[in-house]
Amino acid sequence: MTTPVPAPYSESRPLPPYRALFAVDAKDFTGLPAVQHGPVSQLIPELVDQALEQAGLHELRDSKRFPANTGDGVVFGFDPASLPYVLWPFLGVLDDILGAYNKQSVGPRIRLRASVHVGPLPDADNPGDGNGTARNDTHRLLDSRPVKAILAAASEQVTHLAAVISQRVYEDVVLGGYTGLHPERCVEVPATVEGKNFSQRAWLYVPSPSGNLVQAGVRPREKSAEQGGESVDQQQEPVARPGTQYSGNTQHVGEGAAVMGNVGRDVTYTGGATSYRGTNQHWGSGDNVTGDKRVGGDGDER
Repeated sequence: MTTPVPAPYSESRPLPPYRALFAVDAKDFTGLPAVQHGPVSQLIPELVDQALEQAGLHELRDSKRFPANTGDGVVFGFDPASLPYVLWPFLGVLDDILGAYNKQSVGPRIRLRASVHVGPLPDADNPGDGNGTARNDTHRLLDSRPVKAILAAASEQVTHLAAVISQRVYEDVVLGGYTGLHPERCVEVPATVEGKNFSQRAWLYVPSPSGNLVQAGVRPREKSAEQGGESVDQQQEPVARPGTQYSGNTQHVGEGAAVMGNVGRDVTYTGGATSYRGTNQHWGSGDNVTGDKRVGGDGDER
């Protein structure tokens, strides 16, 4: 029997339930030798589950909706009520677990991009559950230029995870104050994907910034009170470097990623001719960075 395909706008029908989505994929997975693809593909969901366990999200670990192994990562849906805990502490715990693994591993380093989104998706234990615009956008966010550029520019010894948070999640969960992730640890970016008709406002969160990110004033996440770390309310002034000028809450960068501690206010990134105007930040081409990412000439590297 052929499955009928509903025609849009022809009638009203129930809205599917809202499901949160989490996805990760590994940096430079396709560059690994073929013999390592299978083991790394199996390792990534194991590391994610370890992080869920250590973050106290046992129920989420055991109740994932429409989980899938994408080869170089994983994606799964879950109850949106858990979104605050996924943003904090789970992302930080996952970063710690990746760091501990990479420190002792003799194999390839596992460095991940992550995306967090929410939206209506069919979820009735039927084939095809979990497919819809929200799922597509989750993967587009994961592949967006800013999160790839940030991870490429950061130190592989220090920065193991870069996460991109959708505008919907940011507004409802972060600005709503439901999570321990402070808004000033998130940087607004235009999430675009090369070759795809996709452009959305999103927010980057890097649990352990390094290199250009630290030089530009991005603060590492504080430890919990019992670990004796600094308070979220403590401010860290941007560290000046050659080619960077700071003026109040606005930053002008000749090269590199423009981000500051007070990221809820103004950030300016001067890049190529393409311009993006967001509420809090101004970007040029969106992903020009120093380090091992180079864009704009013959033989571009990504």
